[in-house]
Amino acid sequence: MVESADVLIENLRPGALEKLGLGWDTLHALNPKLTLVRISGYGQTGPYRDRPGFGAIGEAMGGIRYTTGEPDGAPARVGVSLGDSLASLHAVIGALMSVLRVKTGRGDGQVVDVSLVESVFNLMESLVPEYDLLGHVRERSGGALPGIAPSNTYPTRDGGYVVIAGNSNPIFRRLMRAIGRPELGEDPALAHNDGRAAQSAQLDEAIAAWTSAHSMDEVLASLETAEVPAGRIYSVVDIVADPHYQAREMLVQAELPGGTKVKMPGIVPKLSDTPGEIRWQGPSLGEHTAQVLAEFGLTDTQIAQLKEEGIVQ
Repeated sequence: MVESADVLIENLRPGALEKLGLGWDTLHALNPKLTLVRISGYGQTGPYRDRPGFGAIGEAMGGIRYTTGEPDGAPARVGVSLGDSLASLHAVIGALMSVLRVKTGRGDGQVVDVSLVESVFNLMESLVPEYDLLGHVRERSGGALPGIAPSNTYPTRDGGYVVIAGNSNPIFRRLMRAIGRPELGEDPALAHNDGRAAQSAQLDEAIAAWTSAHSMDEVLASLETAEVPAGRIYSVVDIVADPHYQAREMLVQAELPGGTKVKMPGIVPKLSDTPGEIRWQGPSLGEHTAQVLAEFGLTDTQIAQLKEEGIVQ
């Protein structure tokens, strides 16, 4: 199988493949064009390489959990398993880069070393330069965008929450007119972001007073008219009902075994010439084991023996 494969992906602890006699040197000798993607908690090298790690640990040590949550609260989990997803994305990027190199004749296959911690860390914007140059440690800020004002989450009269981003100077002035506080938009002390950031609490209070007095629909309609970026905080109920998601084919139906229909996210990004489609939800575990092994020359007897010994499913 290795001799004809383009990519091999493993997410065992570093050294596990070597113990099985399947280290990189062995695999590369069998197939110089093979790309080996290795996903682990901390990477294949370094003092932590042998530690076990899950996505949650990657989020903790990658920096994102420290910056997530309310200012006076404990570090919080992001609402999805971000560490695992980011590691997968980095693995795909690395694999495609390596395969492109091989297919264009610019070199052999190579190892793509993906760390859960580093995948999260790579998302952390200017966290390190801020600390290195300015001694600034980014802290938790709740719904606000640190250093940018006004940009926060505000309640509406009917119990919803809306994110409003009055970041630029012209947008800020339009926002202040929309909420009935034009004098704030004309205040020289608030003409630029530095001044607004210094008074972010006061601005948030003024905006929240306005949003709290109006329904979500009223808030969004007023801000759309004023050309102020704003968005309702969506639950999955809102997403499934949203006409824009539907128009962009971001809600598609797949069919489960037995005929049950299930909605799932569509394809991202959208490609103009080859948009693709989701034809099925993916195989059951082991569904194609016999088919794939047969394609590599194994007999029915050999496949049955592998299943009996628990080597494959």
